[in-house]
Amino acid sequence: MHATVDQIQPVNIQTGEEARRYLDTLTKPPGSLGTLEALAIQLSAITGELKPRVTPPAVIVFAADHGVAAEGVSAFPQAVTAQMVANFANGGAAINVFARQINAHLEVVDVGVVSDVEAPGVVVDKIRRASGNIAIKNAMLPEQAEAAIEVGINAVARAQKAGCRSVIVGEMGIANTTASSAMLAAFTGTPVAQVVGAGTGLDSQQQTHKVDVIQRALAARVYQADEPLSVLAALGGLEIAAMTGAYLAAAAYRLPAIVDGFIASVAALTACRICPAVRGYLIFGHRSEEPGHGVVLDALEATPLLALGMRLGEGSGAALAFPLLQAATAMMAEMATFTSAGIADKAP
Repeated sequence: MHATVDQIQPVNIQTGEEARRYLDTLTKPPGSLGTLEALAIQLSAITGELKPRVTPPAVIVFAADHGVAAEGVSAFPQAVTAQMVANFANGGAAINVFARQINAHLEVVDVGVVSDVEAPGVVVDKIRRASGNIAIKNAMLPEQAEAAIEVGINAVARAQKAGCRSVIVGEMGIANTTASSAMLAAFTGTPVAQVVGAGTGLDSQQQTHKVDVIQRALAARVYQADEPLSVLAALGGLEIAAMTGAYLAAAAYRLPAIVDGFIASVAALTACRICPAVRGYLIFGHRSEEPGHGVVLDALEATPLLALGMRLGEGSGAALAFPLLQAATAMMAEMATFTSAGIADKAP
């Protein structure tokens, strides 16, 4: 991990400013394409290219189980994690549909599923079989957290070697909103009740129980809120650690990383706490219905591109946002300038 962090440089502000000036020469009133222009500027700053390219995208889905599922914090049983990994491998999940739509290179990585997933094409990079139950023990050892981060770094390295020019990171893990909520409360000091939502479909009584479990975990675990690896090891999950590594690697390779919903954003916050320069490489795809997502977006000073009322995970919202990146790059590459089109750009 440390070698990757050492490679991360801030985004290229100079190229971003060059892109801003170029946008004002295109055949439109200055700023009239709004967020799309800001996106184009950010993509130029990330890549260091005036006319950046983002295709093909990589979609990497990390899967792991959580010991805290034993506390009854999810509407689904733990067995669903492995079943959904098989569904990903067979091409039947929402993220498969959306990845095909954007011609993405899709990889599914088992970083900590409790059972052996026998499905074609799944990359098995298992650090351990599920995290510990954070209500009674740490999620993992610090060295296991670092090893899981390396799994994410290696996955992005494979995608970059395959020619991918942007990264979408997704997850699958029953009870991972519980681990993410615990981490977010630890990082920000936000009351647990303000970060816990329905997850995969809890009713109000079940949500109250989930809040209680997280509060017990926060009281029982020993961690330092200003040390991200400490929080990750005490309260997190193996797939959250791998996603953290993926964001670090995306920044090291100067690849735009589209952040999905709540769990992905907590991993992004963790990466930014490890290395603040990562923040410039992150593009936030959508606003999740999970209440904690607003908290983590505020902590990252982030405004998502879409708000579609989604709370699925898997990288689905990020994949749906990807065509906006394509539009921003096409605008830079294909729009005429006032000069080339022979159009007067200012009133006399």
